[in-house]
Amino acid sequence: MERVWADVSLEAIVANYRAVRSRLTQGCRVMASVKADAYGHGAVAVARALAADGVEWLAVSHISEAAELREAGITLPILLLAYTPPAEAARLAALGVAQSVSDGDYAAALNAAAAAAGVSVEVHVKLDTGMGRIGFVCHDDAPVDDIAAVCALPHLRPTGIFTHFALADVATDEADAFTRQQFSRFTNTIDRLAARGVTFDLRHCCNSAAALRFPEMHLDMVRPGIVLYGCPPDEALSLPVTLTPAMTLRSVVAQIKTVPAGTPISYGGTAVTARESRLATVPIGYADGLLRACSNHGAMTVCGKRAPIVGRVCMDQCVLDVTDIPETAVGETVTVFGESPTAGELAAWADTIAYEILCRVGKRVVRVY
Repeated sequence: MERVWADVSLEAIVANYRAVRSRLTQGCRVMASVKADAYGHGAVAVARALAADGVEWLAVSHISEAAELREAGITLPILLLAYTPPAEAARLAALGVAQSVSDGDYAAALNAAAAAAGVSVEVHVKLDTGMGRIGFVCHDDAPVDDIAAVCALPHLRPTGIFTHFALADVATDEADAFTRQQFSRFTNTIDRLAARGVTFDLRHCCNSAAALRFPEMHLDMVRPGIVLYGCPPDEALSLPVTLTPAMTLRSVVAQIKTVPAGTPISYGGTAVTARESRLATVPIGYADGLLRACSNHGAMTVCGKRAPIVGRVCMDQCVLDVTDIPETAVGETVTVFGESPTAGELAAWADTIAYEILCRVGKRVVRVY
């Protein structure tokens, strides 16, 4: 038995994918986000499972992530969402992946590198309709000359155009209005480009939340991410599908000791026992993905009951108070997150989001499929 491991249910991921697929408009394709090692679940295993169930595209962040999938025999179309140095043009072409292009200078540099290498690179044009991060700025009256010029570069093949929503996971009237404004800017820009003879095979803008909340925005393809792994984009968001958490992070009880009242626990003595206490040391820490912000916050499940985390989370270990769970024994399995507590609960204790909880599960944690 490992000291720490993550049970990953590929069946749950496929079920979540099917739940999303069931809500899509007819003909809409799915680009599954498997960046960041499929949000910690293992990109190759997840990509294979989704490919077998009919997903059409995959999205990653870095060229190394695309290369890992190709080396594993994954042949689906792949979009790189983030920056790739223009000098990698030949590698992009060799991998047969699409690169996002977010400004004219970058496009020109990528085109020049592709020309020098004697290749062409498939690209998807990224529009900034309100996220304020990367992309051609597209306000209601923004000119499209620079986008049209990029699409005319001889060594780039613009097959797609996309944007990203900033507030689709916030269920307020103001947030929904902003999402609709972003969508209007996106479609308006597409229409103005079409009037100049610039068209695209794929138009996509919906992340997990938008794919499930705004069916009128599905267009040619959607890009679900977090929902594929069984977590809502926001814990307060009501969704029209039931999601199944795909990862359960587990460890074991390594030692149990009884200490008197007034005993300080872990680094800094930030927790002090108020009574004679039975403590369980668990060999999982922030190097495995248990955030240090969970120190003295939250709990893990032991013997079907919640045991609070006491003291600071260390690099490789933490301590639970099992005084009220007398049946706890050395070697007992501990659930760090999964169905109970959920990744969302752990995120709330650490003042973060479920995305970070999943992505932080370390490489040294064995994934069991």
